[in-house]
Amino acid sequence: MPTTLFLSHKNCQRHDMGQGHPESPLRLQAIDQLVRATDWQDKLTFADAPKIDLNCLCNIHPKHHIQALMELVPQHGFADIDGDTRLNPYSLDAALYAVGAALHATDEVIAGRAKNAFCAVRPPGHHAESAIAMGFCLFNSVALAAERALASGMSRVAILDFDVHHGNGTVEIFQDRPEVLVCSSFQYPFYPGRFDDVVRPNICLTPLSAGSDGADFRKAVEPDWTQAVRQHHPEMIFVSAGFDAHHEDPLGGLHLYDGDFLYISQLITDLAMGSARGRVVSLLEGGYQLQALSRSVVQHLKALTE
Repeated sequence: MPTTLFLSHKNCQRHDMGQGHPESPLRLQAIDQLVRATDWQDKLTFADAPKIDLNCLCNIHPKHHIQALMELVPQHGFADIDGDTRLNPYSLDAALYAVGAALHATDEVIAGRAKNAFCAVRPPGHHAESAIAMGFCLFNSVALAAERALASGMSRVAILDFDVHHGNGTVEIFQDRPEVLVCSSFQYPFYPGRFDDVVRPNICLTPLSAGSDGADFRKAVEPDWTQAVRQHHPEMIFVSAGFDAHHEDPLGGLHLYDGDFLYISQLITDLAMGSARGRVVSLLEGGYQLQALSRSVVQHLKALTE
């Protein structure tokens, strides 16, 4: 019987943006340690993510953008993309494993070899626009995975994003693609302040004011996402799983708890059972307080493995 596929790769930990940066290799270490300590890890299939070829990125990102990032990779030290995003010599390699996890997970779930999948990878991707790397993100892994599903023959997919920061890159990429539903819940006003007012039939935005708690989150997200997904009827659901809306997280101003991430994850799996035969591929996005992050990922995985 297919299980939940848990994909990661040690090379994703070699991407390092410097001491004190919140998007650090310690994030994956904390997740891996706590997940492997659960008494239900037999419901998971652990596997190494494959590294993809650069050409696979061209399905979303233009060649000139990919080339510019390649030329920016330093031989030593760091190269800054913006005020909070930088490259070290291993960053591009890590990103190719992160995208590789997303594409491999998509293939495995479509083929029925996995029930669903979670990709514990970095750098994250949902802020990456088609030709702009930003917000800790180089390439938009979830967008590339959704494109992969469409290329396999699916006619409609959905991307659900519950990070504290708006998934601007994903919206920018798919705002004129009616076959892709993008639902994003996020603190507002807040970073990045881009593509957070897009009005399209396939874009469902759920802004939350600073200080919103779990009850506010559930009251806003459940009706928005339920209606949007049921109307779109996706054949597969992708998740940008950001855990920085947790009340312990230093980068956000929302007040969610561990159980709220179990709730939203169960909502997603229920929606997937309704139209997508349970097919879900989830990718790690934000979450920077290590204990809260790892506990919340465990809650997310509980829903996926049920």
